[in-house]
Amino acid sequence: MELQRPRGTQDILPKDSAKWQVVEAAAHRVAQSFGYAEVRTPTFEHVEVFRRGVGDATDIVEKEMYEFKDHGDRDLVLRPESTAAVARALLQASAFAEPPVRLYYMQSHFRYERPQAGRLRQHTQFGVEVYGAGGPLADAEVIALAQSFLAELGLRNLSVRLNSIGDAQCRPAYRAALVAHLEGHREELCADCQRRIERSPLRVLDCKKEGCRRVVAEAPQPIDHLCEDCLRHLEGVEAALFALGISYARDGSIVRGLDYYTRTVFEIQYAKLGAQSTVCGGGRYDGLVEALGGAPQPGVGFGLGLERLLLTLEEESLLPADRSAVDVFVAAIGEELGNEALRIAQLLRGHGLRVEQDILARSLKAQLRRAQKVGVAKVVILGPQEFARGVATVRDMVSSAQEEVPIDQLAARITAPVRE
Repeated sequence: MELQRPRGTQDILPKDSAKWQVVEAAAHRVAQSFGYAEVRTPTFEHVEVFRRGVGDATDIVEKEMYEFKDHGDRDLVLRPESTAAVARALLQASAFAEPPVRLYYMQSHFRYERPQAGRLRQHTQFGVEVYGAGGPLADAEVIALAQSFLAELGLRNLSVRLNSIGDAQCRPAYRAALVAHLEGHREELCADCQRRIERSPLRVLDCKKEGCRRVVAEAPQPIDHLCEDCLRHLEGVEAALFALGISYARDGSIVRGLDYYTRTVFEIQYAKLGAQSTVCGGGRYDGLVEALGGAPQPGVGFGLGLERLLLTLEEESLLPADRSAVDVFVAAIGEELGNEALRIAQLLRGHGLRVEQDILARSLKAQLRRAQKVGVAKVVILGPQEFARGVATVRDMVSSAQEEVPIDQLAARITAPVRE
């Protein structure tokens, strides 16, 4: 058997990891500029975190989780999403005492679903969570953070689609109206949505199958059944977005796919992607902490898949061109100078340079070929005669010009032009 990676996963090799680092660095930079701190949760959790937090009737819990028993016969699951996991972590740490709690994460999720471009069984998500702030300013802040992150990477003409799915006060009346409509069209729905009518009718609104979409197009919308408080909250979010200069549009079709959402739900879309235009989605989940056993805590946030985002950035030529992972190559002529080359390389690294040196005792010609292949700007050549005089030859790999430089001045001579 030829060993290969599991279906729905990917290997990120050096030619691609540099692109990931660009996106990850932007996520850290933008999140921290909004005052958010990073949180990391375990790769596996107890199953109940997601059954109670995400909802038994969701596709994640019903079909997609990687569940297993450990040696203690405990029911565990690979983390399928992070919002419930973060809520569990904060609850366990009693971290809600001084609201608001602003957090961001960048970690892997695992879902057993049909792999597609940008949608893998192991995928990475950048997301933010705000707990302890129930007003519309928090909703607007997380939308602004998401849009700032995407704009930082060069995406323009983004569209914010906004909706409200109500709360415990007004959702029962809407649910009853929706169920009545769906029951009248039961035979037109897919088998999954027929089951959802009783258990989780709002999930039908999120189905992508054509027959279900036709039924949903004529269904009552949550926004038309909002109570006064939910409507005021939605209008507050819109006013805050207007103040930020963020354009938006109400879209009654947006409901998101997880049971913990309440009131605000939103997506950020990039029209050039066509039918699969959503690059970010999120909303409010004021009942999540309570569902996990804690005192009620308002929460709002978003999640954004990095694999899909990277594909979008590549299609739009927004990722930087490949660049060398090394600034300087140290080449030694003869094995006897290997230790000196090692010492010089370490000295240059101490001045912030990325340095590779030969460790295979190759000929100078072979070492220069290697230096050219990795794309370095400078090569330090250490030969016996030059070393005896206390100098090394520094070659510019672009112009082919070279000069002798005292060994104790190499760092000062090389550092300046590389950093320009």
